Amino acid sequence: MAPNDSAETNGTAARRPAGRRKAARYIVPVAVAGVAAATIGLVPALASSGDPDLPKITAQELIEKIAASDTERFSGTVKISTDLGIPSMGGLAGSFLSGAAEGGDGGKGGSSADPQTKLTELASGTHTLRVAADGPDKQRLSVLDQASEYSLIHNGDEVWAYDSGSNAVYHADGKGEGEAPHRKMQDVPEGVPTTPKALAEEALKAADGTTSVSVDGTARVAGRDAYRLVLKPEQKGSTVGSITVAVDAENGVPLKFTLQPSSGGKAVVDAGFTSVDFGKPAASSFAFTPPKGAKVTEADDAKAEGHEKSRGDLEKFKAAEGEGAPKIIGKGWNSIAEFRTPGGAALPSKASKDVPAEAQQFLDALGDKVSGKFGSGTVFKTRLINALMTDDGRVYVGAVTKDALVAAANAG
Repeated sequence: MAPNDSAETNGTAARRPAGRRKAARYIVPVAVAGVAAATIGLVPALASSGDPDLPKITAQELIEKIAASDTERFSGTVKISTDLGIPSMGGLAGSFLSGAAEGGDGGKGGSSADPQTKLTELASGTHTLRVAADGPDKQRLSVLDQASEYSLIHNGDEVWAYDSGSNAVYHADGKGEGEAPHRKMQDVPEGVPTTPKALAEEALKAADGTTSVSVDGTARVAGRDAYRLVLKPEQKGSTVGSITVAVDAENGVPLKFTLQPSSGGKAVVDAGFTSVDFGKPAASSFAFTPPKGAKVTEADDAKAEGHEKSRGDLEKFKAAEGEGAPKIIGKGWNSIAEFRTPGGAALPSKASKDVPAEAQQFLDALGDKVSGKFGSGTVFKTRLINALMTDDGRVYVGAVTKDALVAAANAG
């Protein structure tokens, strides 16, 4: 392994300004489930086979190499394993998130091919994905199961999704909406990964004067030489131990990522290319015609039929919380989002008839009762994202420890 400069830098990447998130997403009683699913977009993982001898490079130079990379064509296979330390999220997470997100219908008028529901399954377990991209207007992501395949295809103004297991098709047409064609992936759940480069950029945005950034040797990833860029939070109280990004030595494309929790043990998420080709993918990769007999759901029709309740909840949230923008407490890795549930609603009790038994079991498995100056509440735990929901309807969410959440609630 060739020696590499490990000089540390701080604040080498600009931090993403706190933007507004879809308010309806925060209606979910288990807010941590939604945040944990979204966090997948930041945390895939590194696996190497051999250490190539590469020229020395500093952390700053490697970050600049990532930023300068203009590779927009590739195809390959990605393996992703997620271990958030929570019960299997599969269909349960889908029901929580699809019902909470603006655009979810709680099962009415929906489609099993709807990306808002289907892709949340990546929040747990191990999955094999085939990916391809040809510029900003053409992308394809396929999730391979033993007996079925789910594909999401973006081609120009159109987005198609197909679930072979149920022979269901979901279609969104972006024509006439006044936006650039490559922004028509609006039906993909927020935070779901699109390209490895996008994932690395999101992680680097957290390096805002609160992070140690260094180059830690080299690796061989998917048959290509790569440098290892390591980010470590310098703040106490974060659940993030480190993030490692394997960066292609030739073109600067991030190939793999690792997020290790501060609590130790296996990676929270391990994901990255097992094979990759930077040539132009075949045009057929982005072509789709609904199979014979498939049930096709149009995105506009699904929204019109099944979203009235979500719209009503959203309006309540806006009225209660000034358009629904959460308050951000702290900075960097210790940032905590604070918001109120609509009408100050508290967590459903075990006696509630409105909560399915499996959902209540999910809540009980995650929750710890806590109290302090703020009153009392429940902390929902994962190995990465934790959330405190107080009994008076306040919610604190972040990649921080339980003690950090309680301290934030006490201060608030």
